[in-house]
Amino acid sequence: MSEARDRFSLFHSRREAQVKEPFGSLALVLTQWIDSEQSVWGVSGLWAPRSDGAPGLQLTAEAADAIVVNGDLVDGTILLSGPGQDAPTIRFSDTQSGTIIAEDGLCGLRVWDAQSEWVTNYGGIDAYDYDPGWVVTGTWKPNPAGTTMDVDKKLGSAKTEVIPGEIEFSHDGHDVSLATIGTGKALQIVFADQTNQTETYSVGRFLFVVPNPDGTVTLDFNLAVLPPCAFSYNFNCPIPPKQNRLPFPIRAGEKNVLATDGSLLHH
Repeated sequence: MSEARDRFSLFHSRREAQVKEPFGSLALVLTQWIDSEQSVWGVSGLWAPRSDGAPGLQLTAEAADAIVVNGDLVDGTILLSGPGQDAPTIRFSDTQSGTIIAEDGLCGLRVWDAQSEWVTNYGGIDAYDYDPGWVVTGTWKPNPAGTTMDVDKKLGSAKTEVIPGEIEFSHDGHDVSLATIGTGKALQIVFADQTNQTETYSVGRFLFVVPNPDGTVTLDFNLAVLPPCAFSYNFNCPIPPKQNRLPFPIRAGEKNVLATDGSLLHH
C-alpha cells in the first residue's frame, strides 16, 4: 500500500510541476485560427495561411518586430511548417513563444507565456488523498475498426473522434460503459461524475488507460487529471459524452486548480 501511495505522490508532484513549465497548460495565453491574413492579439507580424497551400502558416514581419524563427530574426515573409517533426521554433520575447496547430485542414497559432498571470498566480493542484478503493477493474469491449463519435467541445463545435472500444464496470449498483478516445496504445476517457461543480472542476476530468492482455482494464481513478482548459481558457477541451457522465461521485484524482491564496484559479 505504501508503494502505491508513493507512486501517487510522485505522479501528483510531477503534474504540479509540468503545468507551470514554459509550454505547460498554465502558459497558454492565446489560440487563434488563421483563415486569412490577419494580426494576432498580443504579438507582432501579419499571419496568413501558407501561399503554397501546404500545412502551416505564412508570417510577414520586420526586424523591429523582433520575431525569431529557428534562431533567425524575421525580416520579410517566410513560410512556417505545420505541427510535426519540422515544426518551427517561434520566439516573440524572452518569455513568449509560439506554436502552430492544425485541425480539419485549418492551422492556427498558439501563444505561450512562461510568466502568464496564471503561472505567476498558480498555487497548485488540489487532489483527493490516495484511495485504493478507486482502483477498479473493468472489462474491455473493442469496437469494430473505424468506429467514431462526434464529441462536443467546451467552447462549441464538435470533433469526430475514433472510439476504439468501451470499458464496462459496475459501482454502487450502477452498470456503466465508458467510451474511450484514441488511436494509440494509451486511450483517453473523458468523464464526468457527481462531484463536478461542487467538489471538482465543472467540465469533467480525463483518465488515461491501457487495456490488459487478458481483456481487462485497470481504472485507477486516483490518476484522474484535470483537462487543460482547467488551467487556461484558451484550450477547447472535449466534454464528456452522455454515456461517460456517471451517476455517482468519484472522490479520487485531481479536483481543481488553486491560486496562491488557496482560492480557485478557474471555475
